[in-house]
Amino acid sequence: MNLQLIEVYIPDKHFDSINEKLNGYDHRSYWVSSESEERMLVRILVQKNEVEEILNYLEEVSNVVEGFETLLIPVQTYISKETIHEETKEEEAQEDDEEERSRLLRASRHELMNAAEKNSHITMNYSLLILLSAIVATVGIIKDSEAVVIGAMVIAPMIGPVISVAFFAILGDYKGLGQSAVSSLYGIAIVLFISIAFGYFTDVGMENAQYLDRTKVTLIDIPLGVASGAAGALAFLNRLSGNLVGVMVAVALLPPSVAMGMSIGDGSMTAAYGAFLLVTVNIMSILLAAVSIFSISGIRPVRWDEVQRANVSRPLSIVFVIIIVLILALVILEGQNLI
Repeated sequence: MNLQLIEVYIPDKHFDSINEKLNGYDHRSYWVSSESEERMLVRILVQKNEVEEILNYLEEVSNVVEGFETLLIPVQTYISKETIHEETKEEEAQEDDEEERSRLLRASRHELMNAAEKNSHITMNYSLLILLSAIVATVGIIKDSEAVVIGAMVIAPMIGPVISVAFFAILGDYKGLGQSAVSSLYGIAIVLFISIAFGYFTDVGMENAQYLDRTKVTLIDIPLGVASGAAGALAFLNRLSGNLVGVMVAVALLPPSVAMGMSIGDGSMTAAYGAFLLVTVNIMSILLAAVSIFSISGIRPVRWDEVQRANVSRPLSIVFVIIIVLILALVILEGQNLI
């Protein structure tokens, strides 16, 4: 169901002005009740595409009003006389609203911010899943088993921190950007530690296709990373399950990182360089797609200082990543010319 419930707790002395403003927004239903002697409770049932504008207003009010609280609640089912008997007029409305149809569908900025903050933290679950996926992927490459490598990518939670880096970059949230970057590097470090140990203690699996394919990089790897990043960003915007899309991101990050670690452990620095270049190309391509998708999705902060940071950070992020991708492309071409 495309509805969400906003609950707003408003101090009595500010109720009249805020209630009048909230009533002016498009809504499906509107309820007011007395929460206590000092606060009123307003419940607003709205379409998802109306949520962000209302939350932006409430966020501004929260900065200056004490005792003001807001909750956003997903609505699974809503039944009323109108919902049972109303005629479906959505098709006509969509035809009359070309601009709305052209926009990327997404959750509200506030929901996305909470999801990004959650993905930026290092947790025990994240560490264990990275550890297990690294072991499975390394064994899969050693055994030259594509099925085992794919299984490792299914359980690898590598999509969250990488997509969060792009999300915080376009908002100019440097603290969140730093946390997400650290989480991403932490995950790759675990993969490297496991694969270096395997590469050091055994030389089995160093000549099979699963390994060799991840020690070579070509220009065609850039579209793979871009497609992975775009898919991950769109899944994040719509709050979809990241499991299936996460496999695509893991394809670009997990096996090359394992190949790099195995090469370092085995002392094969040429192969390690090729795998490192592949990992870097994939990360930058994913970030390029993600920052582009997030930029055109219309995600914008509302506070003045945050708006100023975002206006500077957004174009800088895109330009920076594009420059890095172009430099990597030139390095790849130069390497191919030397062969």
